[in-house]
Amino acid sequence: MNDDWEERTAAAWATLHDYDEGHAADFRAVIDALVAELPAASPLGPFEQAGAWDSTGHSDKAVPLYREALARGLGGNRRRRATIQLASSLRNLGKPEEGFELLGPELDAPSDELDDAIRGFLALCLADLGREREGLALVIGTLAPHLPRYQRSMANYARLLVEPE
Repeated sequence: MNDDWEERTAAAWATLHDYDEGHAADFRAVIDALVAELPAASPLGPFEQAGAWDSTGHSDKAVPLYREALARGLGGNRRRRATIQLASSLRNLGKPEEGFELLGPELDAPSDELDDAIRGFLALCLADLGREREGLALVIGTLAPHLPRYQRSMANYARLLVEPE
């Protein structure tokens, strides 16, 4: 889409917190109006609508839209965001194994600014699957490089959480 549409969409998302629970439909209407400007087969439409449903507490309505956006070939950074958001929504709906299956391959994807988010949501799925030690190891391992000190110690502790004795 063009830069104007992208800017207006970003501006709409910046207002999300201005809508209380009773006015969530108003926010979704703003997103729907922007989506109406897109070509009918655009993967951006269902992606934006899924995010709007998800952000207003309706993971159940978001899941099929995320799937549709991905099936239509959503690319770039948005593809990875949709994968994260879909996995999170599935987890919220009691399907952490599906979220785990979606996020696992992302660990081998080319690195970008979403790497830590992938690991955080993967850790949540692991916790819901009863694999808390693995989830904790993943989070600590993700945190370690960001620390001003103790990076090596934290990385080792993360490894030891899941390494056989």
